[in-house]
Amino acid sequence: MGMLRLLLVLYLSLLASGAQAASADEGMAARVLACTACHGKEGRATPSGYFPRIAGKPAGYLYQQLLNFRDGRRSYPQMSYLLEHLTDDYLHEIAGYFAALDLPYATPTNVTAPAALLQRGQQLVREGDADRNIPACVQCHGQAMTGVAPFVPGLLGLSRDYVSSQLGAWQTGQRRAQSPDCMARIARQLTAGDVNAVAVWLAAQPVPGQGRAAPAFQVKELPMPCGSINAGAQQ
Repeated sequence: MGMLRLLLVLYLSLLASGAQAASADEGMAARVLACTACHGKEGRATPSGYFPRIAGKPAGYLYQQLLNFRDGRRSYPQMSYLLEHLTDDYLHEIAGYFAALDLPYATPTNVTAPAALLQRGQQLVREGDADRNIPACVQCHGQAMTGVAPFVPGLLGLSRDYVSSQLGAWQTGQRRAQSPDCMARIARQLTAGDVNAVAVWLAAQPVPGQGRAAPAFQVKELPMPCGSINAGAQQ
C-alpha cells in the first residue's frame, strides 16, 4: 500500500471514529484535519490549482459535493476513500463547519492573456451565447459570481487550472451531479477555446467583499432544470 493511501486510510479511521465518539472539546477543527491537508488551513485554497477553497462555500453545495464523492458521481479516489464510510449526518456537519468560516480571499494572480481571450471569457460568463444555447454563468451563480445560498457555489477565488479541469470533467463524464445534470449539459456545449477563456477570465477577477453567496437568485427562472438544486431542496 502506497504511503498516500496509507495516510488516507488513517485519516478515514480518525474521521469515522470522530463521527461516533469525538468529545465536544475536540471540536470540528480537529476532526476535519484530513480535509485541510489538501484544501489548506481552515479550508483555504492551497497553491496547487487542483484543490479548491471550501471555506465559506454554501453549506448545501458542500454537502451535495460530499455526497457526490461518496456515492460515485464525482471521481477522485482520495476523496472517495475519506468519505465512503461517513454518514449523511456527519457530512452535514462537515459542510456546515466549512460554510461558516468567514476568511479573506487572496488577491488573484496576474494573468497574461490576449485581450480577445479575456473578452470572450467575460462574454460567456456575463452574457452566455444564445446562438449555441449557452446560458450566462451569472444566471445561476449570481451577478457577483459568489454563488447563491444554499446550493450554488461561487466561481471566483478559483484557479485557472481548477476551473478548466472541472469543466473538462463534466464534458467527459468524470464529474456528474444529480439528474438533470445542468452543468454537464452546459459544459458539453463549450469548445476547448471557450473553456480556456472562461477559466482565464474568472481566475483574473477579484472576489468582492468576503465572497459570501447571495441569499436568493436574482432571476425569476433558471435557464434550465438543475438536479442538484432540486435534490437539495427536497432533503
